[in-house]
Amino acid sequence: MRVFIAGIMQGTRRDGGMVRQDYRSRIAAVLQAHVTGVEIWDPNRLHPDGVNYGREEAKRTLVEMAELAARADCLIAYVPEASMGTAVEMWQAYRAGVPVYTISPLTDNWVVFTLSTEVFSDLESFAGFVAAGGLDRGGKVA
Repeated sequence: MRVFIAGIMQGTRRDGGMVRQDYRSRIAAVLQAHVTGVEIWDPNRLHPDGVNYGREEAKRTLVEMAELAARADCLIAYVPEASMGTAVEMWQAYRAGVPVYTISPLTDNWVVFTLSTEVFSDLESFAGFVAAGGLDRGGKVA
């Protein structure tokens, strides 16, 4: 199973910095513990210096990651606050029929509730879902 981990990187920051990315390793650990043979696609690992890219390279990377999200078997989105890049990746996955599992308190956000196959309030509830075989039961979005 190929799993794309989408999630906030810069969010609404204006200083060029990044939001803490430790959620990515936590999600990866849950997947590796419960999904046999999982292949994790993590934009932050694929482009660890992405926040320092120039505009042209950043544009190419944004499009490349959105296209990769559409080729995954499922997408896990971590959205504790609005994230435009994550929304683009979620949209591409949704349009391709890829199940989108979102970890977010933003349950009334139109993007979150429209594009998500299922929404989890926190990482712990998502981990329980995965441990119970939830990803194995997930199907393509209609």
